[in-house]
Amino acid sequence: MIQSLLIANRGEIAIRIAKTATDMGIIVYCIQTNREANALYLDYADKIITLEENPNGSIFLNVEELIRICKRNKIDAIHPGYGFLSESPYLASRCKDEGVLFIGPSEKAIYTMGNKGMAKNIAAQSGIPVLEGSTSNITNFEDAKNWAHKIGFPIIMKAVAGGGGKGMRIVRSSDELEMMYKLVVNEAKSAFNDDSLLIEKYVEAPKHIEIQVLADQHGNAIHLYERECSIQRKHQKLMEEAPSPFLSKELRNKMGKMALYLCKKINYHTLGTVEFLVDKESNFYFLEMNTRVQVEHPVTESITGIDLIEQQIKTAAGETLEITQADVKIKGWAIELRINAEDVQSNFSPAPGIIDEMEFPDCSFLRVDTGFESGKLIPPSYDSMISKLIISGTDRTEAINHAIAIIDNSIIRGVKTTIPFFKSVLNHPDFINGSYNTSFIAEKLNKPYYQEKDEEKAAAIIALQAYLKETQKIEKNRVHEDTSAWASKMRSKLF
Repeated sequence: MIQSLLIANRGEIAIRIAKTATDMGIIVYCIQTNREANALYLDYADKIITLEENPNGSIFLNVEELIRICKRNKIDAIHPGYGFLSESPYLASRCKDEGVLFIGPSEKAIYTMGNKGMAKNIAAQSGIPVLEGSTSNITNFEDAKNWAHKIGFPIIMKAVAGGGGKGMRIVRSSDELEMMYKLVVNEAKSAFNDDSLLIEKYVEAPKHIEIQVLADQHGNAIHLYERECSIQRKHQKLMEEAPSPFLSKELRNKMGKMALYLCKKINYHTLGTVEFLVDKESNFYFLEMNTRVQVEHPVTESITGIDLIEQQIKTAAGETLEITQADVKIKGWAIELRINAEDVQSNFSPAPGIIDEMEFPDCSFLRVDTGFESGKLIPPSYDSMISKLIISGTDRTEAINHAIAIIDNSIIRGVKTTIPFFKSVLNHPDFINGSYNTSFIAEKLNKPYYQEKDEEKAAAIIALQAYLKETQKIEKNRVHEDTSAWASKMRSKLF
């Protein structure tokens, strides 16, 4: 049994992990950095390790220092959360070498699925449909050009080691190819220290569907159905829902079985997510596998009632999975809104700062996962996520209505947030009827913020009233000045 756990992360996911670990009777260690000395997640730790961060790098990316912390404090396990080192085969390997339990799959599974080319080949071997594309890593422009013309435009270029929407570009003609190639290479080198890439046929306006999987080390594996992740900007997810309004029962089961084939093929254990693109004809294609807990995992917890972090810890520790596929039922609907400190009217640019006030409605159908509270600083050195709002309902219509009510009555002051964006999406007819896809923001959303009916007309009337009031004030002052000048002239004549 795990007695102690180091959370090698921060923010809301650190709090999320700490809550479950505490409920399991595990002693929780968190890391305090000088970048967030009074961070909220530290309140959920049993013991705090205080470290000075190197200005050139984060402690959460320092494998050897994390291992030293565990050895020095006799900590049993490391949970990496998401981001940072969560998909680092090196961290998993070093944990194994030093007798520290890594809460995640094996280093081999992380490495294999982390390489998009290898992952795609294994998916194809497992009988999962894949998009036509390059069969090996591309490391020079000539190879990129040859593959692009062989596959045919439009294509998408992806960094082999990519993730989070980074190192990806759509190319629609040969005229764009060289410029896009250079952009992908530079971004991949900067973000992942690996500038190799692969090329695939691009599917226009697909749905992005992911299947949550859970497996133990004894050959048992289940899927927990799907999440709809098609509300994206530049390949980055902004909101999710579960289940998907697009999938039929037959397609849902088929994609779930395919995800489990992949797990069996690579001897996968713990929590993972197999992602697919689905076209308008309901053909689906393997996209990638994430070997960690996802940001959007709470919507799956909401519709299944299963604590995914608890299951992740137990299966990593070697426990047998007690849940069978027959036990997993979809109950209701859930939507997750990622509230980020971003200015939606300035191209979603980060807007760090101090939260003057933050308040969300207190109701049974809202779960708030957050790493902040009023008075806390959102530092510019980390991601801009403030909170995740997970809203549930008995069905999709009720979940949407609940979400609109929640977002209308949520207050965050001091920083700009993505709340106006979610108002726009939740009130859009294409979202309401479930017909949206990954091109929704680019093609259907006229404004990244919502305006009530006649709001523009009301704003114009208010502006006109202000203008007339100011004009009257100026006119009054001018008349006063003219009168004063006439009076002075008359006085000079009389006296």
